Amino acid sequence: MRLTPAGRFGPAELRLAMAAPRPAAGLTSEWRLVDGLRTHTRRGPDPGTGNPPVVLVHGLAVSHRYLTPLAVALAETHQVYVPDLPGFGLTAHPHGAYDVRRHAAHLAAWLAAYRLPPVCLLGHSFGAEVAAALAATHPEAVRALVLAGPTADPAGRSRRTQFGRWLVDTLRESPLQAPILLRDVWNARPWRVLATLSHSVHNTIEADLVRITAPTLVVSGARDPVAPADWRAQVARLVPDADLVVIPRAAHNVATTAPTAVADAIRQLLAPTLVNR
Repeated sequence: MRLTPAGRFGPAELRLAMAAPRPAAGLTSEWRLVDGLRTHTRRGPDPGTGNPPVVLVHGLAVSHRYLTPLAVALAETHQVYVPDLPGFGLTAHPHGAYDVRRHAAHLAAWLAAYRLPPVCLLGHSFGAEVAAALAATHPEAVRALVLAGPTADPAGRSRRTQFGRWLVDTLRESPLQAPILLRDVWNARPWRVLATLSHSVHNTIEADLVRITAPTLVVSGARDPVAPADWRAQVARLVPDADLVVIPRAAHNVATTAPTAVADAIRQLLAPTLVNR
């Protein structure tokens, strides 16, 4: 599949994002029962490099779909897994909306179900909150951590402010991402999205950030209004071993519109651990 050049999101990426559960660009879908919940995962092929697997955790209201460009960008060097969190994408709906802790516990159970070695874990937006909680509570499971556009900035920790920042971001993103968002909100149901947003703004991610022991990369688009410059710099300071990478011209959905740059940053993060393995 011929994809649009880095920094853009075109029809090819849209078709790839909406393909599941059909195979596309080497990605396939599978379901496993995790803590009694039928959980969907979009999975890439094993490239046979021996590199650690990379697990991508999606953000609020969305699913594996918008992370597929990054999954494809990483596929040559890493086996990539993109699970749908409970109630989102093609994963079954639990009773109620999970908060950050319950999502992190489900993700830990998902890792155990797949029997993966320590992984490189990337969380985007609300997914970064889930990834930070998992890395803080299950350090043995996380070889390296990537927090992409992490929420929620204490200066804007309310549903109204976060929604307003998201509206600003929509003006900076490719319009072709809209069909993905509409499909994902339909799958999750609007009430679940709103309930999860409430969980997000009541979650104090700082308490998890200071407990992270894995090498960490904070990555953000330079034009990201959801994770603004002061906040992403604070995230990088709070994590004991963290670097900050800002992708020019990208907005909040940096993993979608700049997948090559994010994939290269992940490979650089993992390079020292690969030398010492």
